[in-house]
Amino acid sequence: MTTTLTPPQQPAPEKAPADKARKARGPRSARAGGQFHAGPLTYVILGLFTLGSLFPLFWTAVAASRDNARLAETPPPLWFGANLGDKLAVAWEDANLGEAFLNTTFVAGTSAIVTCFLSAMAGFAFAKLRFKGRNALLLVVIGTMMVPPQLSVIPLYMMVAKLDWSDQLQAVLLPSLVNAFGVFFMRQYLTQALPDELIEAGRVDGASTWRIMWHIVFPVARPAMAVLAMLKFVETWNDFLWPFLVLTQHGSPTVQVAVAGLGRGYTPDQALIMAGALLGTLPLLLVFTIFGKQIVGGIMQGAVKG
Repeated sequence: MTTTLTPPQQPAPEKAPADKARKARGPRSARAGGQFHAGPLTYVILGLFTLGSLFPLFWTAVAASRDNARLAETPPPLWFGANLGDKLAVAWEDANLGEAFLNTTFVAGTSAIVTCFLSAMAGFAFAKLRFKGRNALLLVVIGTMMVPPQLSVIPLYMMVAKLDWSDQLQAVLLPSLVNAFGVFFMRQYLTQALPDELIEAGRVDGASTWRIMWHIVFPVARPAMAVLAMLKFVETWNDFLWPFLVLTQHGSPTVQVAVAGLGRGYTPDQALIMAGALLGTLPLLLVFTIFGKQIVGGIMQGAVKG
């Protein structure tokens, strides 16, 4: 009788930790540097947030197409009426929105550009330059952000009155050129995104501080400056209290001041007010549509550099 000996079986090699981790993540997970796949629940949540964000604008357009009697009913209307075009035309003429758009575009655009340059220069000084009292001055700048803007209305109005700037656009423009938040924002960005080696290399090459600003700091700070410009433009466009106080006569109003004059009377026309508010919002939507992609791309580029 012949007996066959079977060689002992070798244990299977243990899988590497990387293979175990890849198997645990599953086939839909993204590798390092890849893209993550969103599930159906993600699209549902994003869709609900999008609808919730767009509903106020949608209902403003619906209300602008109705009349006071229909808006007072319960439930309120949720679809367009037949008066939208007429209300928009009346609001445009009554509020003189053509001139108001030009005035507000000039004020908001100039304020955004000047604020970006001043904030970038001040932010660079606080982030990279060494001088006596730097931290104390930075605390003062940050401290001004905690003061309610309503407290400065009276002394600012007295100053404007002494300069004889009442009912003029420079009274609205000049107080908005310096922004404490912009200085703090640019300081935080340049602290991380601007390496000290670039500044040292520029000084070795004999570049002055102004040349370093133009050729090194501004190109690096471009993504943050784009975001700050957008925020400042929207803030200035939507500002109401200060322009309403200083543009009181028959001068050049801004959009918000012009819209505030709509619907005055014993029974205000709510649809006409809504039409003016809709017209005042459309330019901001246009700006976001045109420059939104560039701003997001600039933020991502700055994040990679940082």
